[in-house]
Amino acid sequence: MSEEITELIHTIATQARDASRGISAATTAQKNQALEAIARELESNRKTLTEENQKDLRAAEQNGLTEAMIDRLRLTHDRIDGMAQGLRQLIDLPDPVGGLIEEKKRPNGLQIRKVRTPIGVIGIIYESRPNVTIDCAGLCLKSGNAAILRGGKEALHSNQALANILANALESTDLPKHSVQLIPTTDRSALNHLLTLDEYVHCIIPRGGEGLIRFVAENSRIPVIKHYKGVCNLYLDEGCDPAMAQNIAVSAKCGRPGVCNAIENLIIHASHLDTLLPNIAQSLHEKGCQIFADQRATQAIGATPSQPAGDAEFAEEFLDLRIAIKTVDSLEDAISFINQYGSGHSESILSPSANRAEKFQREVDASSVYWNASTRFTDGFEFGLGAEIGISTDRLHARGPMGLEELCSYKYLIAGTGQWK
Repeated sequence: MSEEITELIHTIATQARDASRGISAATTAQKNQALEAIARELESNRKTLTEENQKDLRAAEQNGLTEAMIDRLRLTHDRIDGMAQGLRQLIDLPDPVGGLIEEKKRPNGLQIRKVRTPIGVIGIIYESRPNVTIDCAGLCLKSGNAAILRGGKEALHSNQALANILANALESTDLPKHSVQLIPTTDRSALNHLLTLDEYVHCIIPRGGEGLIRFVAENSRIPVIKHYKGVCNLYLDEGCDPAMAQNIAVSAKCGRPGVCNAIENLIIHASHLDTLLPNIAQSLHEKGCQIFADQRATQAIGATPSQPAGDAEFAEEFLDLRIAIKTVDSLEDAISFINQYGSGHSESILSPSANRAEKFQREVDASSVYWNASTRFTDGFEFGLGAEIGISTDRLHARGPMGLEELCSYKYLIAGTGQWK
């Protein structure tokens, strides 16, 4: 590790810690002013953003990235509008800082309040999707945290352009100018050093492929909030509505296959093998989806091309137009399959039975469990949280889409009248 990179990261971390002390005390109005300033800068710099993004897209094509990965990288005018809209939605949301979680009075007269407080400095490590730069900056600002952003090499030009927008916007506000900083290098040694700075950085959130997330989790001295992968499952229970099954199965896989809330496995009750499955498989194939299937499903879909599915396919996060199909004979079998192969992200059952759906939602181990809806709704915007900083499959502190409240810790405020014993 070069001395220059070590000094750079140490400086960024020190500046972030100092900025966190200022932003934690900022008023709601000051934070909202900063969010609006960033939104306006985004809208005023569309041309520059799309030009810089094109550099990343050309490099991605030359490097042979899949179409799904290139789609994650692309900044369109609609996506720029979406980033600005996400910031303005954050403005409309309540400020979580200082929010009362619990209040009680003890027998000795002590009044105890448990209130939300910013975590401090949050490091976000991410790949490909440049919109993450704005989403995470906005969420951290509104929740009173300083942010250190480290994007992937695939989006270097896009992220640098977005970082300039953030810096220009913050200069026009009362918030500390180092409240959001982008690490300006993709050198792995910069990340390695950042992960050792637990004196300055209080939380790390990695977003990307399983390899990146495992590297961060295994090498960080700082607490990490994560999900390793998104192996999401859709179960078509006996008696489910055929039109619902067709629409949700195809859209949940093919709508945006490169995102973590797209389904990777389609689980089908044996009663649907000769009715629902052939039409669904044909539609998936027409969308360009490569199908892996167990023996019974393969026989049922007949002429529709497929390949054998086994443990490797059922456990894989494809992030592409590929899907694995599993046949089960009971609800219990479906639950068991999901708890074995799912990643704890998002699971769904399509069923006419409230009792069976309740059993599924109770027994499936995941952060988000649906009944008669697509897993694609696991998203901060869809949950009404504004943008999200990530989706956690951990069991401590935060689980599922992480919005403003999940970016806060808490502290106890105790008021007395002279109690001393």
